[in-house]
Amino acid sequence: MIKILIVDDQELMRDGLATILNLKPEIDVVGVASNGKEAFEKASELLPDIVLMDIRMPIANGVEGTRLITSSLPDTKVLMLTTFNDSELIFEALEEGASGYLLKDMTTDSIVQAIMTVQSGGMVLPKEWTAEIVKEMRKSKAADHDTEVPKIINDLTERELEVLSKLGLGLNNKEIANELFISEGTVKNHVSNLISKLDLRDRTQAAIFAVRYHISTF
Repeated sequence: MIKILIVDDQELMRDGLATILNLKPEIDVVGVASNGKEAFEKASELLPDIVLMDIRMPIANGVEGTRLITSSLPDTKVLMLTTFNDSELIFEALEEGASGYLLKDMTTDSIVQAIMTVQSGGMVLPKEWTAEIVKEMRKSKAADHDTEVPKIINDLTERELEVLSKLGLGLNNKEIANELFISEGTVKNHVSNLISKLDLRDRTQAAIFAVRYHISTF
């Protein structure tokens, strides 16, 4: 059973989602919180497997809550609950170690599937929404210096670059293997190598690198 902590400053959203998810036999909602600081405190006490974290909250937002949890509780993963308008905060949360994001109006089944994906070590970057978010970020940050690709990218092999691009689309190892006609083991090795070469923390960071520097094409 997967232990879940739900964090949202809106009581109706928080309690409603808890009630719905508790109906699923594979999920146990162990607690709720109303801001990022309380989320960290509850997570430290309850040690959930996954925290469903809203982004915009008082006292400490979801980005701060994610930073606190991922830096102190390595066995607890964070999955963001957000809206399309939170594009910049979404990427900030991912950079702090969140394992992906979901839009609040997604179906319960989609949320459960995302929870299962994260629990199994995957990440959740909905392709269609990520593409739109990236477009919006490019419009609002047309002159952003961060869009210049670091020279370290030249250290990657052609195949590692292909794998990096697929990571930026939110694909898991199996999906990447199928698209590139290679084994999952080979994909795993490529992912490990490119993370090391780019001096990144994990595959989520690699995916954000791919998105930020336009390596992934949607």
